[in-house]
Amino acid sequence: MSNATPCARAVISELISWGVRDVVLAPGSRSAPLAYEVFEADRTGRLRLHVRIDERTAGFLALGLAKASGRVVPVITTSGTAAANLHPAVLEASHSHLPLMMITADRPQSMINTGANQTTRQDQLFGFHIRASASLADTTGNARAWRFEVSRLAAAAQGVRSRLPGAVHLNVSFSEPLTPDAAEWATPQEAFADSPVLPSPRPAEAFRLSGDRATVVLVGDAPAAVGRTASELAATGGYPLLAEPSSNARRGLEAISCYRLVLATELASDIERVIVFGHPTLSRPVTRLLGRTDVEVIVVSGYADWVDPGLTARTVVDAVTADSATDSGWLERWCSAEGKLRPALDQLLDDQQVLTGQALARGLWLGLNEHDTLVAGSSNPIRDLDLAPITSRPPLVHANRGLSGIDGTLSTAMGIALGDRRPTHALIGDLTFLHDITGLFLGADEPRAELRIVVANDRGGSIFATLEQGGPAMSSAFERVFATPQQVDLAALSAACGARYTLLRGLGELSQLLTAKPDGVEVIEARIDRSQRRALDQAIQDLAATI
Repeated sequence: MSNATPCARAVISELISWGVRDVVLAPGSRSAPLAYEVFEADRTGRLRLHVRIDERTAGFLALGLAKASGRVVPVITTSGTAAANLHPAVLEASHSHLPLMMITADRPQSMINTGANQTTRQDQLFGFHIRASASLADTTGNARAWRFEVSRLAAAAQGVRSRLPGAVHLNVSFSEPLTPDAAEWATPQEAFADSPVLPSPRPAEAFRLSGDRATVVLVGDAPAAVGRTASELAATGGYPLLAEPSSNARRGLEAISCYRLVLATELASDIERVIVFGHPTLSRPVTRLLGRTDVEVIVVSGYADWVDPGLTARTVVDAVTADSATDSGWLERWCSAEGKLRPALDQLLDDQQVLTGQALARGLWLGLNEHDTLVAGSSNPIRDLDLAPITSRPPLVHANRGLSGIDGTLSTAMGIALGDRRPTHALIGDLTFLHDITGLFLGADEPRAELRIVVANDRGGSIFATLEQGGPAMSSAFERVFATPQQVDLAALSAACGARYTLLRGLGELSQLLTAKPDGVEVIEARIDRSQRRALDQAIQDLAATI
């Protein structure tokens, strides 16, 4: 009788009792006991299994599933470097408060430090970036202890007691034999425990905003519920709403689409109070605003930590409330600035002789509605979306803004599409697409997503052209060490992945494509000229001087 099988069975059944419905697996030998158990659970309909050949891809797929569902999503790997490849997803989950559980198979303790194949010290592999960890050994034979540790980690991943959800790590040492015998595997699995009783969150006592101060509501990356709360506060108080694309607050009469341009005008100097929701990360004008010592910064967060990059917040609360606006003059000034900047920005983009990233993002945004989901890639795409107009029925938006990396974006988008089962679109750059291309390699039996990927292909990293590195003084080094030009044939690459490919001929064609829901995985390549990216970015910034 294998010790490994009862241990793996206890782990998986306890996870199911906690509401786990999706598990991601990257195959390996030492993790075989867990693989057999999740295969059987998938076969009997108790959870849905997703298998990937690349552990980094697997980690971000699990992250996307967790982002869409709000549930704990485990990702299972074998020992050694396989486990280490989960670290990028761990970092993103930690900084984005996502309930991700890394389950890494390990060799028995007696083999550690011996130089045995695929053996390293992995019980503390993820260091400070996890909320909790546990190490199990199948040799103990203590099913109650195994279940307890799984339960403890599931609670920690959701922030049940800590109000700080995030990644957790379960390291399980399995001894041989790693495969069950036929009779053992055919035995009906034990009924898993009842779902745990968890404490209900108590409603937060709202902090009442005092005084008639010139206030703006700033919303960074945030879940839909937080975005709604922020937009409702702006509507009640009559406050200008400065909402990033992934804030899920970019709606209503108070929303200012050109807010980052307005922040470069004299109007910004009159701001006296900023109410911050979510995780604002996109622009330097926002960073400067949050660093001003003459502005009262109030951070609203339901988590045990909070965002204060300017080091100026003195009030951190769970919720805020405001009286109805009595003086509409403050908001009217912002709306007046918006009324001048929006047409000027649209005209500037329309006057370009080539397709630009900003125009592509605007076209995609205008073609989606509240029934759609949009995954915004880091670097230029999300910044280009930040210049899109305000619409009455915006899509649900997700982005990996915990650390804002480009890695894992395709897999995250795939997980989101599989998790919420809505028409899902992703706007990403070409380097982001190439960085995670293994996320599109699926076996014949894997669950399929409905995902349309729009690739803004400028054949390199043009985000750096808008920064100091792209200045004329540094031009000799720019193309090789920052732009990193690539000449990959995206049509051939998409075909190799089994994805339907379309070369976009113009924005009118994009509008037509968006009238139909994604059918499987689709790749739309939009070829962007990046030679004038820096000049266009400067021209956009210069619009602020016109009001």
